[in-house]
Amino acid sequence: MNRLLLALALIFSGLAQPALAERVRDLGSFQGVRSNQLTGYGVVVGLNGTGDDSLEYLTMAMRGVSGRVGVQLPAGVNPALKNAAAVMVTADLPAFAKPGQHIDVTVSAIGKAKSLRGGTLILSPLYGADGQIYAMAQGNLAVGGLGISGADGSKLTVNIPTVGRIADGASVERAVETGFAAAEVLRWNLFQSDFLTATRVKDAINLAWPGTATVEDGVTLALHLPPGADTRASMIAAIEMLEVDPAETPARVIVNSRTGTVVINSAVRLYPAAISHGKLTVRIDESPSVVQPGPLSRGQTAIQQDSKLDAQEDGQHVVLFKPGASLARLVDALNLLGVSPSDLVAILEALKQAGSLKAEMVVI
Repeated sequence: MNRLLLALALIFSGLAQPALAERVRDLGSFQGVRSNQLTGYGVVVGLNGTGDDSLEYLTMAMRGVSGRVGVQLPAGVNPALKNAAAVMVTADLPAFAKPGQHIDVTVSAIGKAKSLRGGTLILSPLYGADGQIYAMAQGNLAVGGLGISGADGSKLTVNIPTVGRIADGASVERAVETGFAAAEVLRWNLFQSDFLTATRVKDAINLAWPGTATVEDGVTLALHLPPGADTRASMIAAIEMLEVDPAETPARVIVNSRTGTVVINSAVRLYPAAISHGKLTVRIDESPSVVQPGPLSRGQTAIQQDSKLDAQEDGQHVVLFKPGASLARLVDALNLLGVSPSDLVAILEALKQAGSLKAEMVVI
């Protein structure tokens, strides 16, 4: 723990320097120029007995698949489903994807199928949020997982054999309209809300193209660009490469309650405070012994208790923080106290309650 805190001190001791310039493309993105999620329902066939047992919706799907190829299953006859599995098919449709292009798809079992290894996805439509078909998926699955079982019921599973992927497994059938070329105003959104950063981006854009950008709120800039895809593409490419000094991030302490990880950013400052940290360790050793009765007595065998109590208190340092103490000073002090991650959280919470820590504490 001491080495960890010392390393943090060395890493963060120089973070009081001004923020380095970043490209506009790393601070935000243009509204509408994004990927869209697609989902669909399908059937994987060709499995070696690792498919679903008897799912009614899989049986219905198999009847539908057979009907598309001209095979009508007799009424009341259910096909053997061990070699087939019902799956959900998901994909991301990139911005400006055009019909005929191919995208990757992920196939996941939704029933009791044990493995999709060696399976083939039958032609399945992929739908967007508006209920329209945007792609058609089909192909052989590449499965990274493996599942095996023995005659005595023992099982061994490596990774996840019920999820597979098909590279270029879906062909795009419909393009998503973005309004990129004809929209009167294009909007650019910050990844994180910050009025100062938004203002600096606006000033950088207007310095190159006066009157182009206006701030709508802490996230969005409205860009008035000349119409035409070619002209706008050139201007957007140039705008994305502009360098801007982003605003310093707010003072924040992140605590991961599951792993005990504590991250303190460089904006954290401390007001005058004194910290005394100590551990009280109480140890109880029980050494029971058996006591036998004397000869010719009527006594009974008994157990005699022998307890040893010991209490130790470690940590007798008191650390004083002066006004404006930085992160490096905080880490050095906590290193001196020899605190554990859980103790560090308790100290930070106490400092915040005392009004000495002016930072937001986020527990994840």
